[in-house]
Amino acid sequence: MKRRMGLILSVALLVVGVGGLAVHRWWERAPFGPRAMGAQATLRLVDQATANAALAPVNAQFANDEGDQILLGRVSWKRPPSARDGSSLRIVLLDKRRHLLPGFIAVTSANPDQVSSGTDGAVDTAERRYRWLKGAGAQEIDGSFWTSGVVVNVSSLDASPVTFQTVLRAGNPETPAESMIATAPVAVKDMLVALICVGPEGQVYWAQRLLN
Repeated sequence: MKRRMGLILSVALLVVGVGGLAVHRWWERAPFGPRAMGAQATLRLVDQATANAALAPVNAQFANDEGDQILLGRVSWKRPPSARDGSSLRIVLLDKRRHLLPGFIAVTSANPDQVSSGTDGAVDTAERRYRWLKGAGAQEIDGSFWTSGVVVNVSSLDASPVTFQTVLRAGNPETPAESMIATAPVAVKDMLVALICVGPEGQVYWAQRLLN
């Protein structure tokens, strides 16, 4: 009798475990894939006047020295009919040679109040899942996790198109590892642009490499 009860309990725990795994996979399952959004991206090096005009009425970041480089990007997409309310996006601009993010990004969109710059745990999750996003999330240095760069946060799938701009300045060799950010000089081909799709509860659905 005890053996039978133990067997029943083991089967019950197995069913619960499998059920929990199924729920977890359903929770992370995207209601649509990258193809449904048809996202497109552009990125170019521009002068200050071009950046100012593209970001207006939002203030663009200003270049101060001759060695500074201004990068201007744009990401557009269409909202899939199956998109859930509360879904959001992260736009990543990453120096794929050094695996570093910009320290600041100015951003605007069709709905300016739905875009901002910063970072969160969704970016960390995406980096762990996609090797080509190395450097996008928090980095472990001497036992602590550090984030010095930023990405574009898009709180609504209705914010397309998004325009963003950053200034890369010459690097300082004395900058500590935990404070490293993308620096000049770069070529456009060095900068990866990616889109991370995030569900209403913060679950990462997928990431798509848009440029480079």
